[in-house]
Amino acid sequence: MFDLLVATNNAHKIHEYEEMFKDFNIKVHSPKELGIHEDPNEDGDSYEANSLIKAAALAKHTKMAVIADDSGLNVVALNNFPGIHSSRFASSLGGNAVANLELIKKLEPYKDKSAFFACVITLMNVEDKPVQFKGICKGYILDKPHGSGGFGYDPIFFSNEANMPFGEAPEEIKNKFSHRALALQKLIAYLKDKKLI
Repeated sequence: MFDLLVATNNAHKIHEYEEMFKDFNIKVHSPKELGIHEDPNEDGDSYEANSLIKAAALAKHTKMAVIADDSGLNVVALNNFPGIHSSRFASSLGGNAVANLELIKKLEPYKDKSAFFACVITLMNVEDKPVQFKGICKGYILDKPHGSGGFGYDPIFFSNEANMPFGEAPEEIKNKFSHRALALQKLIAYLKDKKLI
């Protein structure tokens, strides 16, 4: 069994990781479960930098393999806003329900509704240096929220590859096409290559 500490206490994310790792010999642990309380300041200027900040903060507490991801929604017409500030943008408005409507409103003057989710996963405590994996999921912003599935910005995002709104996508579809899933597929391939799983 390969033990993996995931840098999140977000129950949605932990569940998503467990689902995506279930066919592999990987046991997911959360910081809370191990009594680790870290809240690093994510002040990087990229997904790569923020993901590394989170992974490094946890890696100093354990010899277990650690992964941290940083992800966000990038709306092309808005200069890739909210991007690395996706989580903070939603928090500043009191949650994603309001943030989703606000983004739709901001996009009204533009014809180009294209957007993409990006995710960078940093793996530490396996190699001498951190290893990073990136996933990009392309699509566009819908004119109103759809479905009650997923979380975050999923209800307003139509995925080109899945050919449906993420808010309506069954878990197995989202876990195949999402930005996190694509980054995780690269991570899994790497762990297999290293004969760790």
